[in-house]
Amino acid sequence: MAAHLKKRVYEEFTKVVQIPHEEAPAKKLRLSKPSKSAALHIDLCKATNSTDALQYLLQFARKPVEAESVEGVVRILLEHYYKETDNSVRLKIASLLGLLSKTQGFSPDCIVDDAINTLSNEKSHQVLAQLLETLLIIGTQLPESPTIRQRLIEMAYKHLSDTYFGVRNKCLQLLGCLGTVDTPLKDSEGPSTSSGGSRDVQSIISDYFGDQDPRVRTAAIKAMLQLHDRGIKIHEIVYEQACRLLSDDYEQVRSAAVQMVWVLSQLYPESIVPIPSSNEEIRLVDDAFGKISHMVSDGSWMVRVQAAKTLGSMLQVSPQFLEQTLDKKLMSDLRRKRTAHERAKDLFASGEFSSGRKWADDAPKEKLDTNTVNLIASGACGAFVHGLEDEMFEVRIAAVEALCQLARSSASFAEKCLDFLVDMFNDEIEEVRLQSIHVLREISTHITLREDQLDTVLAVLEDSSRDIREALHELICFTNVSTKECIQLALLELLKNLNKYPTDRNSVWKCLKFLGSRHPTLVLPLVPELLSTHPYFDTPEPDMDDPAYIAVLVLVFNAAKTCPTMPALFSDHTFRHYAYLRDSLSHLVPPLRLPGSGLDLVDSSCRSGSVESAQLFLQQSLSRVSTIQNLEAPGAQDLLDFTIRDLRRLGELQTELAGAADFCATYLRCQLLLMKALQDRLWNMAVPLCLKQNVTATAAAQQILEETYKLEFLYSGLESRQVASIHHVRLQAKALQLVLTARTRQGLDLLMSSCEKFLQDIESFQRLFLAELPHLQDSFVDKLLELMPRLSSCKPVEMVKILQTTLRQSGLLHLRLPEQIHRATATIIEPTGESDNPLRFTSGLVVALDIDATLEHVQDPQNTVKVQVLYPDGQSHVIHPKPGDFRKPGPDRHRLITQVYLSHTAWTEPSQVEVRLLLAYSSSSASLSSSSSSSSSSLASKLGWSDSIDTLPPPEAAVEGTIPFSKSVKVYIMPKPARR
Repeated sequence: MAAHLKKRVYEEFTKVVQIPHEEAPAKKLRLSKPSKSAALHIDLCKATNSTDALQYLLQFARKPVEAESVEGVVRILLEHYYKETDNSVRLKIASLLGLLSKTQGFSPDCIVDDAINTLSNEKSHQVLAQLLETLLIIGTQLPESPTIRQRLIEMAYKHLSDTYFGVRNKCLQLLGCLGTVDTPLKDSEGPSTSSGGSRDVQSIISDYFGDQDPRVRTAAIKAMLQLHDRGIKIHEIVYEQACRLLSDDYEQVRSAAVQMVWVLSQLYPESIVPIPSSNEEIRLVDDAFGKISHMVSDGSWMVRVQAAKTLGSMLQVSPQFLEQTLDKKLMSDLRRKRTAHERAKDLFASGEFSSGRKWADDAPKEKLDTNTVNLIASGACGAFVHGLEDEMFEVRIAAVEALCQLARSSASFAEKCLDFLVDMFNDEIEEVRLQSIHVLREISTHITLREDQLDTVLAVLEDSSRDIREALHELICFTNVSTKECIQLALLELLKNLNKYPTDRNSVWKCLKFLGSRHPTLVLPLVPELLSTHPYFDTPEPDMDDPAYIAVLVLVFNAAKTCPTMPALFSDHTFRHYAYLRDSLSHLVPPLRLPGSGLDLVDSSCRSGSVESAQLFLQQSLSRVSTIQNLEAPGAQDLLDFTIRDLRRLGELQTELAGAADFCATYLRCQLLLMKALQDRLWNMAVPLCLKQNVTATAAAQQILEETYKLEFLYSGLESRQVASIHHVRLQAKALQLVLTARTRQGLDLLMSSCEKFLQDIESFQRLFLAELPHLQDSFVDKLLELMPRLSSCKPVEMVKILQTTLRQSGLLHLRLPEQIHRATATIIEPTGESDNPLRFTSGLVVALDIDATLEHVQDPQNTVKVQVLYPDGQSHVIHPKPGDFRKPGPDRHRLITQVYLSHTAWTEPSQVEVRLLLAYSSSSASLSSSSSSSSSSLASKLGWSDSIDTLPPPEAAVEGTIPFSKSVKVYIMPKPARR
């Protein structure tokens, strides 16, 4: 018992209580960037001379500064500024102050006082000018601080009396950018003047129109124009001063004065101004037009260019002043005429009639100075004639463009300037000739060409430049001619052009199509001669392979469309040729109602309402597909098949809806492939038993991905919702690929990285299409976003099971069409692929193949369009055309004219190479463009003073590829072995 008690006692007193060990909290490190101001202060303190300080400042200017560090850096710079004696260092500091004021997120109102104080104590003129530039930057950064703007304006006004032109320039620039009408300035603050009281900004600036330095005069005019650009109306009194500056000795002043006179003529067109040294008065816009016309004969070609361009925008000028620019002699309309009253008074004042004793005593006494009686200066007469005959081609181009603008608003002026524009077709510079053709095309609705004018125009068809010839064909399409001889002359010259340049075939045919449709009554008397028909004898049937005969038929058939009596003149073979051309060249030959030939075709005008019905059919097809959830799998697949077939046929019948129909058909094709890949038979069996179906599903997923890239980059006019639907289908295809990868033995090793990449794709989708998520309810993405916390934490195998279940439960996402969708298309005109004669060249050398293609609805073709050449041995070459090879003949239309160089080893016999056009794409550019609008505001607050979007982390790996978007053309080539 005692032993037992002893044991109990020992147990009680030897009990060990273990206190849990508390781990010391880990020390947290706070990473902070080194202070920019401290580093700058240390560098400037290390500088032993001004050269070292300037080097440190130049190095500092290359580094970014955050918004929160700007104020400290400014204080350090100002502190060193007050100590520094070297002007170049102070100049650099003043420049840095202005640069730092532009930093995003920094308000420069805290440094205004210091900047003004430095301005008051500065003695160097160059540093003063730079400080005023800094004040201008600060003022533009603080548009809603009227008190600060008023202080800056007063400082500029105070330094206007500086002797250095640069300071006066900056003061005037500051007044122009910050000055307002309701802030008058007192004379006591500025340069001494004779008048007391307060003055407005415009009168102060106009005082410097007469400054002794031409650079200051130019700056004064530009400051006044800056006021106008800011919406402040310039006083009419400035007009007289601006007119005097038109005769300044310096071209910069005259150039700015031309702009000022034009601005005032637009502000006060109906104001009346007197003619010097006479009692006559004219409208201000007419007077300004005459004065600017005089500047077309200026000694400086830059002033002449600006004057000619300015004339084109003065549409309110009187017709007689407008027509005077085409005649070097002064018209009688612009001379002051004396009334009969005044002539009788002069006769009475003479006192007697002529007696004949004194020689020439009855001669007209109206020998007055022409400048005092003319309503327009004699030097301004024939302004456009001088401009079109100028030695500088820039002036001639400007004069041609100005004529175009004025002629478009005045039909009578267009008729009068026609001869001058036609004469410019013979200019020695190709650019001038091309611009003249374009101008005549724009005013073609107002004019009708005579035979002599048409002869001059058609002479340009001999030009070796393809651009010139095609522009002239376009001009003839929209030109009216006066007689049937003109039609005959145009046809003859176009056939010569076709014979000399066979590559112009399509352009010439198109030209004759419009020429015939515009002049049916003039073509009618020429039909027997054109078709070589005879009332009694049969004539031989022409060859249908002759491009010249096809050109004549295109002219005649288009004229017959609105001339019902013309088909009676056709022979039997002409009807057969019409049926052939109607099928082969339907875009050139219109449908005609030909009696007695079995070709009574319905005119296309009766089908004008079919577009609306086709649009309705398209919408009904999409709404019918939206009910696919209620059908079983075989019925749903059949419905999709039939709908895709109907939409593709609709695109072939209605060219206006071809883009929308093809887009919907391709989208539904992706859904059909996805539905077939997710059928029950594939997923209910073990993997070894369905290897063939697994391969089929993998191919379907890859095809869906390719089709989604076509949907995104081959069609234009898509809205954000359609792009989100495309990315949704692409995400489903990637999920299907991931699930199929997990079912293979090789894919298990890559499963972890594939799952991580798929999670990144989901986050990217959510970031890019955040605004469209409400429209994606109950979709695949919507379910994934709900399961996102679980997906992020689960194992890859479990994630694959979730994706498989979600994929099979997700339904078809309904597609909503935007207003207009266009598909990018390309048509290769040359080579035609019809020639059996191979291009022969020596192996190892190259042969040039001319490529001529028309591009429709292609965005940025200079960077996206490529030419691919496929050789018979499987080799493929991709050529990127030069930017200069692309022309833009019209909106959403481009023309590619380039050369492709082919080369290969020797062949034993000729074979064909395939040429086609590719459209290159990159998914990163599309992602950036989609997200730029939503994230630009948030990025702006994070960027420093020299940061840019280039410093942002790059997005996930971009997918790049090419899409064929033209039919392949086959060309025979024959590389010959080199001779020994």
